[in-house]
Amino acid sequence: MTGDASGVRTALTRAGRTIRPHPTTPPIRQVLTDRRELMSMGRGRAQSPLVTLRHYARTTPGKLIMIVAVLAIGILATGWYGSNVLEKRTDSLKSMIDVDEPLAEASQVLYSSLSIADAAANSAFISGGLESPELRARYSDALATASASLMRAAGTSGAPGEDNDATDRAINADLQTLATTIPVYSGLIETARINNRLGNPVGSAYLGQASALMQDQILPSAQRLYDRRSTAIADPQQALTIPPYGVYFGLLVVSLALIATSRFLVRRTRRRFNIGVLAALVAILGGLAWLLISGLASVAATNSAKVDGADPLGQLTEARILTQQARSAETLSLVRRSDQADLDQTFATATDSISTTLTHLGGQTADDDGALSSSQVESVKSALAQWRESDEQARAAIEKGDFATARTLTIGSDPSSTASSYAAVDSALTDAITTTRNSFRDDINTAQRVLGYTGTGIMVLSLFAAAALVLGIIPRIREYR
Repeated sequence: MTGDASGVRTALTRAGRTIRPHPTTPPIRQVLTDRRELMSMGRGRAQSPLVTLRHYARTTPGKLIMIVAVLAIGILATGWYGSNVLEKRTDSLKSMIDVDEPLAEASQVLYSSLSIADAAANSAFISGGLESPELRARYSDALATASASLMRAAGTSGAPGEDNDATDRAINADLQTLATTIPVYSGLIETARINNRLGNPVGSAYLGQASALMQDQILPSAQRLYDRRSTAIADPQQALTIPPYGVYFGLLVVSLALIATSRFLVRRTRRRFNIGVLAALVAILGGLAWLLISGLASVAATNSAKVDGADPLGQLTEARILTQQARSAETLSLVRRSDQADLDQTFATATDSISTTLTHLGGQTADDDGALSSSQVESVKSALAQWRESDEQARAAIEKGDFATARTLTIGSDPSSTASSYAAVDSALTDAITTTRNSFRDDINTAQRVLGYTGTGIMVLSLFAAAALVLGIIPRIREYR
């Protein structure tokens, strides 16, 4: 009994302590579990936010949030880009019809009026003594028209007094030349006219000096001005005949991304449709269809303006410029009665170029689909043929020394005179130029109206699509909480 009690006491007491089991001590398995959780929490707190974010991105709600963010930004960026591109195209069309084309037309009228004034002054001198009221009125009207056209041609879309680039500096230099030399020319013509009335031979010298100023400085400056103003139309017009492929591609990519998002939601949420994604897709596809219709229609109208308007207009304008050059050479040959070979060559070269241009235009108008009709081209051809025949008769008279007959053939009012033939050519060209110019303006106005509010519409539809996408997917994200 005593021995047994001693053994129990010995087992319960070690090193002077009594070991007694505690009734609330947790099992060893629970202790290990708690320790692992504490270690896991410690490791989680030690992880960087980037690692945590990457871990969350692998989950379904994380993927949905990333899809919403990327798609919304992509939709808004595409809408902004499309709106910006289309607004620039609309502004270019508006600037072309309101600024560039009127400047080019004023430059063309400026050159033609100066040439007409020079030819009228030469014709008045050829008549001898007091010129006819018709020639005087023709010269005065042409010079007044040239002055008015110079003021209109001096208009610019840039800030006054600023030279934005080399083209602007060149234009300003030509305008300055015209502004300073035209008054000098008119003064020389008046001096020549007074001396011619008084019978002083020095009048011929003044007329020669005025003609040299016109041919060497004034007309070349006017032609350069017209060329640069025409280029200001041709360059943007060429770009506007190309559809906005970048906007098409952006909207198509966004549409495909929305379709892929819808398929992803079908697999994860087991729902056939998501109203928000579907609404965004309809908005983007609607914008794409709108752009396809309006954009392609605008491009077609712009291309028609180029083919039926700008291209023949440029060729006809060059033909009219050559007509003025030929007439100036024709009248100068009778005034100077020298340098006949050079002046004859100038006339022949100019008329040959006009004939080549008319032949080219005749081939384009054979089917009468464009604004310029074949009858108009044939009218110019017929008048040009008559002019060449009249000029040959006048030059034959000059070679024989029959200057009275040559003068009558050059400045007379007879239908067979070169003056009448030249007037017929110039009138037919003016009529054709007016037709092609009206066609150009009508087509550009159509292109501008068709494109209209497409840029603003694309931006509004993109904002709606982005909002619908966010509102449609947020409820699906909340389901995972």
